[in-house]
Amino acid sequence: MGKRRILIVGGGTAGWLTAAYLARFLDVADSARIEITLLESPELGIIGVGEGTFPTIRSTLKFLGIDETQFIRATSATFKQGIRFNDWLHAPLPDGTRHHYLHPFEAPFYTEGTSLVPYWLLQDAETRPPFAEAVTIQNRVAESRRAPKKRGEGEFSGPLNYAYHFDAARLAKILQERAVELGVRHVSGLLTGVELDAEGAIARVQTRELGALEADLYIDCSGFRAELIGKALGAEFKSARQVLFTDRAIACKIPYADPDAPIESFTIAAAHAAGWTWDIGLEGARGIGTVYSSTHMSDDEAAQVLRDYVGHDDYKARIIPFEPGYREAQWVKNCVAVGLSGGFLEPLESTGVVLIEAAVGMIAELFPHNGPIDAPARRFNELIVARYERIINFLKLHYCLSRRDEPFWRDNADPASIPEALQELLRQWRHRPPGRFDFLLDLESFAFFNYQYILYGMDYRTDLSDGRGDFPNVAAAEKLFARIRTFSERATEDLPTHRALIDAINAK
Repeated sequence: MGKRRILIVGGGTAGWLTAAYLARFLDVADSARIEITLLESPELGIIGVGEGTFPTIRSTLKFLGIDETQFIRATSATFKQGIRFNDWLHAPLPDGTRHHYLHPFEAPFYTEGTSLVPYWLLQDAETRPPFAEAVTIQNRVAESRRAPKKRGEGEFSGPLNYAYHFDAARLAKILQERAVELGVRHVSGLLTGVELDAEGAIARVQTRELGALEADLYIDCSGFRAELIGKALGAEFKSARQVLFTDRAIACKIPYADPDAPIESFTIAAAHAAGWTWDIGLEGARGIGTVYSSTHMSDDEAAQVLRDYVGHDDYKARIIPFEPGYREAQWVKNCVAVGLSGGFLEPLESTGVVLIEAAVGMIAELFPHNGPIDAPARRFNELIVARYERIINFLKLHYCLSRRDEPFWRDNADPASIPEALQELLRQWRHRPPGRFDFLLDLESFAFFNYQYILYGMDYRTDLSDGRGDFPNVAAAEKLFARIRTFSERATEDLPTHRALIDAINAK
């Protein structure tokens, strides 16, 4: 039997994560039958919009055999325990009142199958603590700028769930080094053309430096340009602008005024009149960017929002336009798209890297070692499209519950812009909290409790009052709430500051 040759077109996070993962999963270094080549242009840079991740990245890095300490040092990484949403429920009030809530990565505390969620819902809305604070210890730990673990508590593990913030260009470099170690062949050259065969599949790609390159499976990691899946094969792009309105970002990097400045242990997402601003604390700087809808805000207005947030204009900013959406066919004949070439949704919940991880995991599991190379295409497309649609619903949830009165937010609350599947769930959640049977795990990037954090962080009313008698364990629930408060206080005292742990890891 002949070799299976895989050609990945494009580097960056998508290309190198795909290369390293497939090389590790398919054991390319010791296989005479599978060959992986990555073609990277020497002239094209990395966009690097998404500098945040979801906790799945820990399993991915561990699977690749990348050491956590090495990863943190090499990428200026810090720990991310969730996302704090500032001013999403309402704009700052004249009296200075502001609203914020945390979406932590830790699941709500429960015991022996007993959920605390209904007991929190039945408490007095005026006096109960915020949802995430009541049901996790992570809320207080993260708000106190504490780390999710202590030094020496083990690679990729700790008492609290976490992900990372990192420098995207540096992540690509460490993934590249690991991919090459795992047997990936790295070639440098500029793609100049794609030739199709009589059946409309890719016959070969042409490069300026290397001439023609041929493979059995082509993986398009060429970013927004989508050189193979879009330009050559014509896979149509389905816009999500009718649901998710943001389509531009203006981004910059700001050094800390003091090298010992505290580092936040979460991504900040601060709402503004026509979108939101991310604030990510890396080891030596903050990555800050304003995401906005060009229908509701001009580039100049967005630049002013960024200046106001940063507090000065001593930085270089770049505008990144994007179209939210995805290709409904991401595996076409002998080509599959991974990353931005397949689709892009705004960076609100760090879904960019999550979608790369999901796609490459499926390619690895479904990989046809013999027979037609496009045998898994239909299944892959069904699964990846379902995942995109569910992420779109999850992102929309953040917007459609807002009570802000600017046109952007009013348009987001208009039922005409809310997918019917999400509207149906919202109708059900008026009478019960989100649960595990609302979601099919293999199609989801987010669990039912992630939805709970957004719903109840945004003051959504689930009315259980008529069924109060169905939840008789009030005294036991109160004890659990008290234990969580005690554990929160203890953990906050016990854990090092985020800055202290990062400094300790980086100390050679």
